[in-house]
Amino acid sequence: MSDFGLDDDATGAVIDSDGDGFADTAVGDADGDGFVDVAGYDTDGDGYVDIAEADVDGDGYTDTIVDDANYDGVADTVVADTDGDGYTDVAVADTDFDGYADAAAADTNADGFSDAEAYDADGDGVFETLSEDSDGDGVIDTAVVDGDGDGVYETALVDNNNDGVIDDAAIDYDGDGVTDTVVDGSEATIASDTNADGYVDVVAEDTTGEGFVDTAVVDTDYDGVADVGVVDLGQGPFQA
Repeated sequence: MSDFGLDDDATGAVIDSDGDGFADTAVGDADGDGFVDVAGYDTDGDGYVDIAEADVDGDGYTDTIVDDANYDGVADTVVADTDGDGYTDVAVADTDFDGYADAAAADTNADGFSDAEAYDADGDGVFETLSEDSDGDGVIDTAVVDGDGDGVYETALVDNNNDGVIDDAAIDYDGDGVTDTVVDGSEATIASDTNADGYVDVVAEDTTGEGFVDTAVVDTDYDGVADVGVVDLGQGPFQA
């Protein structure tokens, strides 16, 4: 029974359901309260546990499950109900079986819905996308993205009114840690630092709300003073 992680003095049972001489199922009551606390299953009959379940808080219900989906001896999925309310609070998965988690989700407010998620799209062990439902309404409203996988998040996105459309964004194009472009959806304004000196030198605005920029000012010599202003008067090209 020790092969299944049970203490020597624990009460339990081992079952060899296929008669091959290897235990296929083991259950144990580690704390002696009459409820099974730990269970291990060898579903492919190779002599190694590939699914394990545990009742960590001793309430008689499973709250942690570990699954080795490809039978290599490394856990690929872990789900846990950390507060014992019957809903999964944390889930972590290694979908490409490389030994590194590439997807994770958490229910931080215990409403039964995921409100924080992380993804490693290229399987390098670094989460490139982090997203959050900050107000707990079931709609992701905040996200940060590491587009080049260097561990620095260059893009931040915010949906302020929970309509599923990004309202505000901040982008660091060159990955130097300084924001180069800010998009303010509520004011229909885009501000950019094109030479990465930490100061805005281009501001563009959609004053009519039609989805097109119709006003812009530019600081061409980067001295902090706007040098060029252009306006779309609805008569063709921009008018200076």
